[in-house]
Amino acid sequence: MESPAAAAPGSARPNGWGTLLYVPLLYGAGWLLSRPLALVAPGWRSDQVDLAGLAIALVLLLVSLPLRLRRVWQEPHPWQRLGLAVPLSAALRSGLRGLLKALVLLLLVAVALLLGGQARWLGELNGALLLNGLLLLAGVGFAEELLFRGWLWGELDLQVGARRALGLQALIFALLHPWYRAPGLEAIGLLGGLILLGLVLALQRRADGGSLWGAIGLHGGLVGGWFLVQKGLLQISPAAPAWWVGPGGADINPIGGLIGWISLTALLWVRRRWWNSANGSP
Repeated sequence: MESPAAAAPGSARPNGWGTLLYVPLLYGAGWLLSRPLALVAPGWRSDQVDLAGLAIALVLLLVSLPLRLRRVWQEPHPWQRLGLAVPLSAALRSGLRGLLKALVLLLLVAVALLLGGQARWLGELNGALLLNGLLLLAGVGFAEELLFRGWLWGELDLQVGARRALGLQALIFALLHPWYRAPGLEAIGLLGGLILLGLVLALQRRADGGSLWGAIGLHGGLVGGWFLVQKGLLQISPAAPAWWVGPGGADINPIGGLIGWISLTALLWVRRRWWNSANGSP
């Protein structure tokens, strides 16, 4: 698959201000359109209204994104360029590979916690937990990968070139997450883990020849799978050190701890051949 710069030389460079404002404007529109829900459904909590705003923003993104790619990127096949419109067999193959990698990473973290005495096995799952895990897998995996490894990476590739765009998309992905809420050095650990995850997901897309479904499976599998691990499968000791298991207290984020860093770095090493490859660029 060609890189965006090769597919549309010169004239397809997006306006920098348009790139910066596009998603914040969509988010703001979703937030505004969701406010009347508090009047229509007074029983809804504020977080439920905010979640509805995010869902509206996602719908606006899905509607407007192909228009932006056609107008600004001069791309006649926007969903193919974003890595979603691929043959079904390729989508299934890459998606399952991503899910399998997520399972392996979660298994490594769980085994390290159990062997280190920082957790004990519960094995308690129910229908509500499984449904929440699946919703997180589908919702977070699809929305964030479409946004960061689909749209943003492509925009950056056109703006600054393929080599810089790979690292820059990972940095922006990390900075836009609430890593700063963790105290002290835990925040730095979480920021570094998010950058590593952003790089891993980008190399996953390259390894899949441009298909976004492997990154969706890997990202969604990690988020939904860790929810199930923490809420039903393991009981993690509150005395477990954050530098090892990750920050977050009652809601640990393992990518901010040494276990997560080691696992993600190992996956980056496995994917190192795709670092400088143009094949599978966004």
